[in-house]
Amino acid sequence: MPADFYKYHALGNDYIVIDPNKSNLELTEDNIRLVCHRNFGVGSDGILYGPLLEGGQMRLRILNPDGSEAEKSGNGIRIFSRYLVEAGYVKSKEFTLATAGGTVAVAVLDAAASTIKVDMGAASFNSADLPADGPPREILGERLAIGGTDYAINCVSMGNPHCVIPLPDISRETAEKLGPLIENHPLFPRRTNVQFLKVVDRGTIQIEIWERGAGYTLASGSSSCAAASVAHRLGFTGPTVKVRMPGGVIDIDIRPDGHVFMTGPVTGVMAGLFAADLRRQLGLGEEKR
Repeated sequence: MPADFYKYHALGNDYIVIDPNKSNLELTEDNIRLVCHRNFGVGSDGILYGPLLEGGQMRLRILNPDGSEAEKSGNGIRIFSRYLVEAGYVKSKEFTLATAGGTVAVAVLDAAASTIKVDMGAASFNSADLPADGPPREILGERLAIGGTDYAINCVSMGNPHCVIPLPDISRETAEKLGPLIENHPLFPRRTNVQFLKVVDRGTIQIEIWERGAGYTLASGSSSCAAASVAHRLGFTGPTVKVRMPGGVIDIDIRPDGHVFMTGPVTGVMAGLFAADLRRQLGLGEEKR
């Protein structure tokens, strides 16, 4: 059945896939905000736009609910990979996908494409890769004043920027209070994703997430990779880590060459048509038949 959009979630982190080969929706900032709005639109943590075919390579664009564009999203990549399988764009269980944050290698682990493994690339602790203001350096244990308190921050790029803060106790309230202050701190000229990290044991961490351009999020693939990379670099864990989030668990495997492999689920939610009223607001004209 033809559809304007396809919706999935990965541990409660939900995305809408809009396929440019099936839709003529113009991705203006207003349209992105409207489609993602949970009261006035379909509602999601972002839009996955693709596949865009360039030189034989499939490319994905990732749009945040505020209209900005993300370089990379681990959950988004897994979701989009399942869409590619279901829509018939890929026949192999292994393929590559280009994002603004680099090309990733995908492995579909079951017939339903409900469990997907992604090589997210190597974590970089170089401040220039985030980017972060100041001289080139590794930001590990650097003190940053937020809301009148100094916190030890650890910054890492997974192709997109992350700031990880280990704390003895973490909560949604902490993420919602401090997350936006850190996301928009002058240290980060392109803003940053934020993870509040609690070490459970040598093989398990727990995180609360404030996502750049999206806000508080139940789960995040790239955040899981970033937090696990920091925990491993600081000696809190080994290279194989289970990352617990409010939405569920992602498995991370940090290889000796620095590449971070993420394995997690994808769940289909719906495929749908925009109603006539929403189509007019989006500039799509008359309703599909």
